[in-house]
Amino acid sequence: MAAVRDLLNWRSLRWKTCLLVTVCCCAVALTVGNLVHSSTRDRSMNDGAAKALTTLSRDLEDYEREGTPPPGLHFLPGAAPDELLHRLRDRQDEALGAVTWYEEPGPGDHPAMWAARTYHGQPVAVQIDMTADLLTRRALDRHMWKYSLLALAVVVPLSALAAELPHRRLRRVARTARRIGSGDLTARIGAGRGKDEIAAISATVDSMADSLHQRLLTEQRFTADVAHELRTPLMGLVTAGELLPEGEATALVQDRVRVLRTLVEDLLEISRLDAGAERAELRRVPLAEAVPESLDRAGLRTRFTATGAGCAETDPRRLDRIVTNLVVNAHRHGHAPVEVTVTGTTVTVRDHGPGFPPGLLTDGPQRFRTGTPERGRGHGLGLTIALGQAGVVGAALTFANAPDGGAVATLRLPPAG
Repeated sequence: MAAVRDLLNWRSLRWKTCLLVTVCCCAVALTVGNLVHSSTRDRSMNDGAAKALTTLSRDLEDYEREGTPPPGLHFLPGAAPDELLHRLRDRQDEALGAVTWYEEPGPGDHPAMWAARTYHGQPVAVQIDMTADLLTRRALDRHMWKYSLLALAVVVPLSALAAELPHRRLRRVARTARRIGSGDLTARIGAGRGKDEIAAISATVDSMADSLHQRLLTEQRFTADVAHELRTPLMGLVTAGELLPEGEATALVQDRVRVLRTLVEDLLEISRLDAGAERAELRRVPLAEAVPESLDRAGLRTRFTATGAGCAETDPRRLDRIVTNLVVNAHRHGHAPVEVTVTGTTVTVRDHGPGFPPGLLTDGPQRFRTGTPERGRGHGLGLTIALGQAGVVGAALTFANAPDGGAVATLRLPPAG
């Protein structure tokens, strides 16, 4: 279907190339045709004029010798064209002492070439029939049109086929660029045989992808290194906080230490997800039982509804992590009530707050970015982790806004076989 749609796309370079070739071929055919037509007509006029002058001289010689005018010799004025008489009066051809005039074809398509001169003070003329010459030139014009159209019928499809190779290479560049834009930084076009502009674009796109991939790996290593380096002093802080005497200040310190510990654990989990080190242990999980257990562990007031809940082939620990993060995010950034619905193997988490920001719906969740102030404050790691864990268990996690307000996160799990 996509190939047919691409074939019918008149904005495609393939059809632009064909149009350019067609225009060039038509321009060449018209130019050559006009030149050939003009050249043939000029030669025909010259040959006809020469023939008429020769006939006029021969008829006058016969007239002088025999004393009787030949049938083709006309004494003017008479049936001769007025233009011939005007030219004869003006003596436009003094060198020959004679003038010629081509009489265009009338309704009967019978053109004629006239030659006239003054003989003993009296104008005389002869008429040469040019019908055969006219028919020859018209036949030549028809043949030029016919073979020009035939050449177009051959050249245009060949140009479309010739344009297909660079067009295919450009489509490959576009597909790879889209894959890179969607996050697949391992996509590459590969070195081609050509040394043209398309090869240069391909090399540039591959170089850009290499640079982006290297930068992403550097950031991932930095995140993992920071999280690992913070873990050791953080454990000391946790231990020290537990040893402090009870009091308001101690409770505040322990709360901040717990927040910092959660942040470091989230960073470590994201670094493992980025590195592809997470492996799911899949088994049959009844969602009507697993999801309520996750809600109980979250300890947040949430409405739960199950309609035809089925069993999913997933990792229960990672499913718990996904559901918990979605529910916590809904409570933290949305408004009550928060509703969790299980239908078949689909889990839907909805709040009644301002909804997801447009940037999240377009680009997906971004770490350390919560989008809009009305969605609350946070590190932006919960949805990032949920999306990463969904990818590990082979589930699809999508984000949308409800028509009547509120954010909706939908987790589609693979059904158990």
